Parts: sequence; structure tokens; C-alpha cells
Amino acid sequence: MSIFRDLPAVPRPAKKPVTDVRHGISRTDDYAWMRSAEWQELFHDTTVLEPEIRAHLEAENAYMKAAMADTEALQKQLFAEMKGRIKEDDSSVPEKDGPFAYGSLYVTGGEHPHFFRTPRDGGEKQILLDGDREAAGKAYFRIGGVDHSSDHSRGLWSFDDKGSEYFTIRIRDLATGADLEDRVENSDGGGVFAPDGRSFFYAMLDENHRPSRLYHHVIGQPQSEDRLVYEEKDPAFFMGVAGSTLDDVIYVVSNDHQTSEVRLIPTSDLMAEPRLVAARQAGVEYSLTEGGDRFFILTNDGGAKDFKIMSAPVEAPGKENWTEVVPHEPGRLILSHDAYKRHLVWLERRDSLPRIMIRDRATGEEHAIAFDEEAYSLGLQGAAEYDTDVIRFSYSSMTTPSQLFDYNMVTRERTLLKTQEVPSGHDPEDYVTRRVFAPAKDGALVPVTLLYRKETPLDGSAPCLLYGYGAYGITIPASFDTTALSLVDRGFVYAIAHIRGGKDKGYQWYEDGKMAKKMNSFTDFIAAADYLVERKFTAYGHIVAEGGSAGGLLMGAVANLAPEKFGGFIAAVPFVDALTTILDDSLPLTPPEWTEWGNPIESAEQYGWMAAYSPYDNIGAKPYPPILALAGLTDPRVTYWEPAKWVAKLRDHTTSDAPILLKTNMDAGHGGASGRFQRLEETALEQAFALKVMGKI
Repeated sequence: MSIFRDLPAVPRPAKKPVTDVRHGISRTDDYAWMRSAEWQELFHDTTVLEPEIRAHLEAENAYMKAAMADTEALQKQLFAEMKGRIKEDDSSVPEKDGPFAYGSLYVTGGEHPHFFRTPRDGGEKQILLDGDREAAGKAYFRIGGVDHSSDHSRGLWSFDDKGSEYFTIRIRDLATGADLEDRVENSDGGGVFAPDGRSFFYAMLDENHRPSRLYHHVIGQPQSEDRLVYEEKDPAFFMGVAGSTLDDVIYVVSNDHQTSEVRLIPTSDLMAEPRLVAARQAGVEYSLTEGGDRFFILTNDGGAKDFKIMSAPVEAPGKENWTEVVPHEPGRLILSHDAYKRHLVWLERRDSLPRIMIRDRATGEEHAIAFDEEAYSLGLQGAAEYDTDVIRFSYSSMTTPSQLFDYNMVTRERTLLKTQEVPSGHDPEDYVTRRVFAPAKDGALVPVTLLYRKETPLDGSAPCLLYGYGAYGITIPASFDTTALSLVDRGFVYAIAHIRGGKDKGYQWYEDGKMAKKMNSFTDFIAAADYLVERKFTAYGHIVAEGGSAGGLLMGAVANLAPEKFGGFIAAVPFVDALTTILDDSLPLTPPEWTEWGNPIESAEQYGWMAAYSPYDNIGAKPYPPILALAGLTDPRVTYWEPAKWVAKLRDHTTSDAPILLKTNMDAGHGGASGRFQRLEETALEQAFALKVMGKI
């Protein structure tokens, strides 16, 4: 394309065909060699990467840099704009817990959060953990879990300094600020203190990066002496540990994408065998929250597709003792719940919009917290204390910066605690946010959230960035995003397609975008693009599509199905070699993924589902538009070789001269750069690409 001129030679990696035969079907992969033979060790030590693979990734990075060289000034400008919308010395509103209130802050120029506490009713901040100091000298650094003991004497925190999501746990004396000698390696990043603060429970990742073993660590003893409390032996299930508000129990949770199982450890007897609540049953999910002498249980048991809330005595929480509290209502999806001494609270979604529900536990009276915009986002933060009438929640929309409220559940008064500051200025009246519905091929109506400036012409001339995800039941919120404003202020329509595979319209919306019905996710996204063109929000060829991870699979599939409708694709850590990955049960996430995509190892039919859309397998002689793919070398979720192979094969088959670019972050994993401003640099690159392919530079 004329907008990409004087490029160096395109990287042309060697072809080393490897053939795989499953269910009598043969597939040949020319680029299988890009997968490092040392991929497991690579998560801990990137120097083990084979020289041929490293050289290829570095050549791709150089090619990408050359292709985007004329946008470097624009990238700096975009970065400055986005940074200018962030209050650099920002601080959260501390949350009360016992004699203290805990919060986090950033300092001017700082990349990482600092965690602090104050006396409960205000006073001088005590910095408990300085993320910038801990990150000093490291190419990558990310803080994982941060917690404090019930007696407020010790803190537990974790970090990952490779991007591989293997976290190291440390224990800090909160009075002195010094870390103890204890060092727990290869955890999932979380941990739960025993009430006395002398020990904690944590989940360890196995050699395949699965949290499968629960250990009890007594402070002061070496990790090698930690007691194995529970082991999840089904490789399709992940295991995690969580605490309770009243500190009476510790939850041990095993789950895949559609089934869960909970065990309880009483904190009065830390050596007790974890007690099973209800045995796992395929397709049944449940979660518990403590409510004094009762557990409240959120579940889809008994055909409650959109979930209901049950309760059971703490002494006998088995399913035989569950009684209904909040009934199932089709189309009213209950997302989460919390219990307090006098109230039951839950977050639900109706008609693709969220609301918070409050029930008085004594009278059963209910009321809702909701807002009036066409599209918005609510976050239920709850409260750290059980005996309270005040909970905390956040609200924002595509035009409205985030607002944090305290809400009195008795008086129903909202107290605005904080509004997100945009230092460079932001007037919501300059923008329009809308929710429209695009008809899919089968008649389903796909919600699409839009953001644009009031003066943007809606005559088909505007470029559009269309974002999508559509997997795991994850809903992309219609929330305020300071980075999107840089495109919108340059005339873009920014759109989010809430396609099937998410839970935007209830659990059925999720089920209709997974397994045998996965193709709906891709055709929904194309239907959203068609509708935006029909309504003249944009035009074919003026749409840049963007998605990451499973949303990157969406990008790859849509690029194969309808490349002519889009002006470009941005695919971040894209899950594009889906069939090969799900056929390999040694990879970190494969067995738990079978309930989302199918098990092509055991089932020829399910192999066929995936073979029909897996982006790498469906590349053909087509006029692909410009594509930017982003990868992370130590990514355990979508391994770096998936986008590397995809880009190489796309170049072999495309019938257009549009460039296909790959950038691999050699110091990071799935989440990209770890610092808040470093992440903005990656966003600036993506937006510069969108602007370039739309001829806006």
C-alpha cells in the first residue's frame, strides 16, 4: 500500500514442514519450529530461547519498526496526550478495616502503585509497599496480590519479574517495613493469612503453569517444609484460595469454565481436612459468601441458567440444605453477590445493562441502584467489614469519567467520594455515547456501544475502530477510557461490539458463542460492522478491527471471513493457532479450555468445529488488509509462537501488498508492559497504526 513506503525486505522465515494426523485428517505446519523446545524454562529464563527463533523475532521487530518509522512523532504525541489525561499523583479513597483504612496511590512519574494505610478516621499515610522502589532495575515488574493480616501486623505481597505469571510471595512486617526471610516461589500470586497472621495458604503453579496444589506456609519455615493441604488432580480444573469477611473460613475453589467445586477450611482448626460443600457436577457453578450463621450461595444449579441465590446453615452447607433466597429469572443474570450483617447485595445485568440490588435481610425489601445513560458500567466494590450499612461502588460511561460512591443501604444516600480527574481537560458534553443493536444473521440483536464527538459527521466518511472479544462469558464494559479519546478526537467513531460468547445479554448469550456455536462470535462482529456501515457511522474499508487474546482469535477469524470489509486489524497476543494449541494437552491452559472450545483430541466432531474457524488453519489466498500483531515472549496464556507463525503464514498467502507486522515484547508476557506509562506506549503504537492505515497522519 502507498502509505507504507520504502520498507526493508520482509522477514521470510524458513519452512520446516511438520505433519500432524488426527481423526484421519492431515495438517502440515511449515512454522512449527518457532515453538521453543525450552518453552517451559523460557518462563523463568529467556536466555534459553534458541538463536534461530530469537533472530527471527528480532527481525520482525526491526521490520515493524521500519514500517512504523514515520509515525514515531505521532506515537510520542499520542503518548503525551494519553499521559496528560492521567492524574500522575493519584490516590484511591482508603477503605476502612478495623483500626486502619487501606489504599493505593501513584506518585508523579511513577510507573507502579504504592500501597498505604492511615488511621481509620484519617491521618498521616504510612507507605506499606513502594512499587517503584521494588521495580527498580528490572525490565519487567508486576505486583500481584497484596493483603494484610487480621491483626494488621503483617502484609503479604507478591511480584512477577519475568512476565510469565509465576509469582514470588513475600511477607512484610508492617511496623518496620522490612520483609521477613520467607520467600515462596512459583505461586499464582495470591495468598490468604490465617487470622493470627502466623501462617498463610497459597496456590502453587505446577510445571504446566496450572494452579493445582494448595499449601500451608508457617512463617519462618522454608518453603520446602510447607504442608500440602489439597491437590486438584483433574488437569482441566484450576484451583484457588480465598478468604472470608469474617475470617471464619478459607475457601478452596476448583473450577473450569462451566463447573465449580468449593471446600472449606475452618480457621479455628487450620489442620482440618478441607470440607467439601457440594461435589462437582458438569455444568453447575456455585460460589459462597459468608453471612453470619448462613452461607449465601450463587449458583446455576437446577437449570437456573442466569443464576439464583440460595442459603444454607454454616454448620451444614451441603446442597441438601440449600434454600432459595433470590429466585432465577430468565434474562436477569446475577453476576456476583456479597452478604453483610443486615443486607444481601448482588450485581445483576438486565437488557445488557448492569444494576446493583440491595435486600434487607430482616424484611426482604429490595431496591436497586441504577443509572439512566444508554450504556454505562457499574463496579460493586462492597466493603471490607461485615457489620456495616455502607458499601462502595463505581460508575462510569464512555463519556463520563469514573465516579466512586459510598452508598448507605438504609438511608439510600449516595456520597460521591471521588471523580476521576482528567488533568488535560474533558467535557462530557463534547461527546455522544450510544447503544445500538445490530441484527445478526439469525436475527439476534447484537449490542454495540458507540463513542464519538458531537461534530463527527455521520455520513459514512468517519473512520471507526471496532473492538470485540466474545469469549469466556466476559463482558466488555461500556466504561470511560481515556486512551480512546485520542482516536475519537481525531474523528474516529469508537465502537464496542458486545458479541455472543460474552454474557452481555445473559448466560444464553455466552452459550450461543462457544463450542459448536463459536462461529456466531465472528459473524456477530461482521454484522456489527455491516450495521455501522448501513447506518453511515462509517464505511467499508474505513473500519479498523481490534481485539486481544481470545479477541485476537476473533480478529484472525474475521480477517479470513471478510477481509475486504476492514481497513486494518490490530491483534494483541492473539489466540490464532487455536486448533494446534487445544490439541496439545501439555500447554498451560489447554485442558481447562476444552469446555470453552471443545476437545479435538477425543472428538472428531469437535475437531471439525475448531478446524472450521481456527485462524491459522483457514488462511487463504485473500486480500488481507494491513495487520499489526503483538506478542509477549514469556506469555503463558497465548504463547509467542502463535502470532509469529500466523504472521509468517499470512504473508505466504495474502494477495494484497498490505504489510503484515509483528511486534514481540522480549521482556513481557500476556499483559504487555507492566508500568502504567509503558502500557501507554504500546497503546500509542496501536493507535498510530490505526491512524496510519486510515490515512490520518
